[in-house]
Amino acid sequence: MWQVAPAGDRALLVTVGRTIDPSLLGQVLALDKALAGRPPSGLISTVPAYASLLCHYDPGVTDAARLEASILELEGHVDAAMAVGSVVDVPTQYDGPDLASVALQTNLTPAGVIEMHAGREYLVYCVGFAPGFTYCGVLPDQLSVPRLASPRLRVATGSIGIAGRQTGIYAVESPGGWNLIGRTGLRLFDPAADPPVRFKPGDRLRFIPAS
Repeated sequence: MWQVAPAGDRALLVTVGRTIDPSLLGQVLALDKALAGRPPSGLISTVPAYASLLCHYDPGVTDAARLEASILELEGHVDAAMAVGSVVDVPTQYDGPDLASVALQTNLTPAGVIEMHAGREYLVYCVGFAPGFTYCGVLPDQLSVPRLASPRLRVATGSIGIAGRQTGIYAVESPGGWNLIGRTGLRLFDPAADPPVRFKPGDRLRFIPAS
């Protein structure tokens, strides 16, 4: 059952579940598509994530109650099946500063970590925290490791990290607490481009070890 709650005085947060699950992301993207196709009066923009959709609106045109009613009318009437597009290969240099530590925590060799992380297909669940940061999942259980106890103040652009059952790419230099196992030269954020980010929720990617 969808839940709708205020997110400030100009937005509503629609939550469809509480877990990292492709079927929930499918609902979010289907709702997003439906609202884009026939936007309710006053809706300005939407931001999809794992199991939620943030809906910004103009309070001079509509109010929270009317927008909520328009959204809830769509529950059960959207096609939550995600379109399966092509998989983007992300060339990866597996030389991250935490590769050895991750290997130790998971009882694998560094080569074993690389083999387990690379090659498989990942779903992009969310883009955010910093411009273009790409949250992907899910990792195999054996690669699940906690975030660093003390986050780094600077993580280089293109760094690839893991935390919990997620893997992510730092699109810009920023602080970060994920375990860094590699890096890519693929540009994920370009403020002059349209859109400025390389990936969006629902995209699929695969990390390919650089030769």
